Amino acid sequence: MTVAKNTAEVLLEALPYIRQFSGKTVVIKYGGAAMERADLKEPFALDVILLRLVGVNPVIVHGGGPQIGTLMKRLGKEPKFVGGMRVTDAETMDIVEMVLVGKINKAIVGLINHQGGRAVGLSGKDAELIRATRRPHRLASGEEVDIGFVGEVERVNPEPIRLLEEHGFIPVIAPVAVGADGSSYNVNADLVAGEIAAALGAEKLMHLTDVEGIKDAGGRLVSHLSRTDAERLIAAGVIDGGMLPKVESSLRALKGGTAKAHIIDGRVPHAILLELFTREGVGTEIVL
Repeated sequence: MTVAKNTAEVLLEALPYIRQFSGKTVVIKYGGAAMERADLKEPFALDVILLRLVGVNPVIVHGGGPQIGTLMKRLGKEPKFVGGMRVTDAETMDIVEMVLVGKINKAIVGLINHQGGRAVGLSGKDAELIRATRRPHRLASGEEVDIGFVGEVERVNPEPIRLLEEHGFIPVIAPVAVGADGSSYNVNADLVAGEIAAALGAEKLMHLTDVEGIKDAGGRLVSHLSRTDAERLIAAGVIDGGMLPKVESSLRALKGGTAKAHIIDGRVPHAILLELFTREGVGTEIVL
C-alpha cells in the first residue's frame, strides 16, 4: 500500500505542472552522455514521448561533435580547431552533414519511434528552417581567421516546426543550416537550440549536459541564475569552455520570449521529467 500511495503522490505532484505546460513548447538540446550512453537513450525517448502524450510539445535539437571527429579520423582527416571552433572546409562540411543529418538525426528519430513516439527528422536546410551566414572568427590578437563553413544563425523559420507540432509529431533537428547561396553551414547546436526556442516563443529551453549545472566560483551548484548574475560569471571567467555557448543560448532564448531556460545533468535518468514535473527540479534555472 505504501508503494501505491507514494506513486499516487508523485502523480499528484506532477498534475499542476502538466496543466501549466500542456499546449506549450519545450525545446530540448540533446547531447553529451544522455545521447552517447546506451543506458540513457531509452529513458530519454520515453521522457519525450510522455511529454507529447500529456500535451507538451517537445522539440529536439541535437549535436554530434565527438562523432564527427571520430568519422574524420577514420577517413584519414585530422580535425582542426581554432579557439574551440572546428575548422570546416568543404570536405569537412560533407562529413558534418553525413554524421549529423544522415546518421545521428535518423538514429534519434528511430529511437523515439521504436518506443511508440512519432518523430520526424529535419535539418536546417529543410524549408530553410535555419538560415545562416558565415561566422567570422577573431583571435585574441584581433586577427580575423577563416574557419570555413561555420555559420551563425541569421533567422529561423518556425513554420515547419509548428506544422509538425499541430499534427502530433516530435521534430528532431540537426544543426546544419543553409546560406543565401545554398551553401551548407555547421552551426553550434547549443546556439541553434536557443535561436529555435526564441523563434517559437517556447515555454522552456533545456540543455542536457554532463555536469550538475552551473557552478559558482567556489564550485557550488547555482540552482537559480539571473541574466545579470550569468553575465557577471562570464566576465569573471567562471562560466567558460563548453558551458559558455549553453548560457549564451539560454540568454538568447530568454531575450526572444522563452519563459525559462535550464541547464541540467543529462546523466541522471529522466532528468527532463524531474525538471519539468517536480517541485525541486534539477540543475540550474536561468531567467531574465
